[in-house]
Amino acid sequence: QVQLVESGGGLVQPGGSLRLSCAASGSIFSINAMGWYRQAPGKQRELVANIITSVGTINYADFVKGRFTISRDNAKNTVYLQMNSLKPEDTAVYYCNGVMTTAWGGPSFNYWGQGTQVTVSS
Repeated sequence: QVQLVESGGGLVQPGGSLRLSCAASGSIFSINAMGWYRQAPGKQRELVANIITSVGTINYADFVKGRFTISRDNAKNTVYLQMNSLKPEDTAVYYCNGVMTTAWGGPSFNYWGQGTQVTVSS
């Protein structure tokens, strides 16, 4: 079993900053990718940013480029999302995502955290 635990959400004023953290634990053999998605009320879940470990690439959604930075601590199986210059439209539940295997040669599975609320409002 694999667990993803997020922290760091909250209420912030427009222009402010927040840092989200997501720690993965459990029977992890390898991590193929980790990242963040978000879902606003009435909207579909969308990719914010992710790190594809297998090819060493980082992807950002256009709406966060230049404002958000994703990083990862491999030793801690933790991924971070530094969010600067936050806007009201960034308000959403942010979900941590991990694509991982639990055994050598085994298939990859998609895991999700429970979500953390980010509210940008004055």
